[in-house]
Amino acid sequence: MKIDRMIGILSILLQKEKVTAPDLAKTFEVSRRTINRDIESLCMAGIPLVTEQGQNGGISIMEGYRIDRTLLSNAEMQAILSGLRSLDSVSGTNRYLQLMEKLSAGASNLLAGDTHILINLSSRYKSSLSPKIELLHSAIVSGYKVSFTYHAPNGESKRNVEPYDLIYHWAGWYLWSWCEDRQDFRLFKLMRMTDLKMTDAFEKRPVILPDLASEQLFPSTYEVKAKIHPKFKWRLVEEYGPDSFSLQPDGTLLFSAPFTDKTSLVCWIASFGGGAELLEPSELRKDILAFAENLRERHSSR
Repeated sequence: MKIDRMIGILSILLQKEKVTAPDLAKTFEVSRRTINRDIESLCMAGIPLVTEQGQNGGISIMEGYRIDRTLLSNAEMQAILSGLRSLDSVSGTNRYLQLMEKLSAGASNLLAGDTHILINLSSRYKSSLSPKIELLHSAIVSGYKVSFTYHAPNGESKRNVEPYDLIYHWAGWYLWSWCEDRQDFRLFKLMRMTDLKMTDAFEKRPVILPDLASEQLFPSTYEVKAKIHPKFKWRLVEEYGPDSFSLQPDGTLLFSAPFTDKTSLVCWIASFGGGAELLEPSELRKDILAFAENLRERHSSR
């Protein structure tokens, strides 16, 4: 788009004393005539640009005209580029790498600079996840509905939705959309989608942003207390943090945290094998016993 290209040209001129029209044309993959028109538009917008002919000529901002050339500091640019690198980790294209190159034009030290923060948003399922992200992003930008089969704990369902936002949260990708079936905004996990297709165009409605607070989406149903073997301390630290348990006189760990549903609680306790004992709520101890008995029956029949 023209406005994006003009902002890009201005960004380059803020970082470099002088740049040639052929270089700009190559950077933005347009003709030299298009660049000349963009320069004229920037001048009409009040940015005094000077074009010098000759061997050492080029385009520059008029000397003495005060534009803050530190509009973005190196640290701020590094933060932007780190974010762009993270987006490239889930994209099936190199568009973000190309954007990084354009943003850092005239300041090559940025690309090779601070790379101590590396953000990779991809997953082990990148081969199937990236196409979903690309399709959904295209549908959001172009204003097209999508349909898919959704696999949830309570069964499968066909969904037709108006897509509005892609969200990375809880180490996973989600789609925020208006669900025609529920007649409300809903959050869908991308990895639970199959048969994803773009369908009809739609007129976008006012969008409310999702409340991503854990207590809002996963309201507490059970206040859990459990005794955990100390060899599983690493799991408690990783999953719930070092404040989720206290060391007991006998060396065991007293764990406490809220849980949303019975199934996830029973499975979580069972995942420790004999290394965890549920103390509260005591009425769910029978469910853990039934779960263990069912496993024993299934695995002792052969």
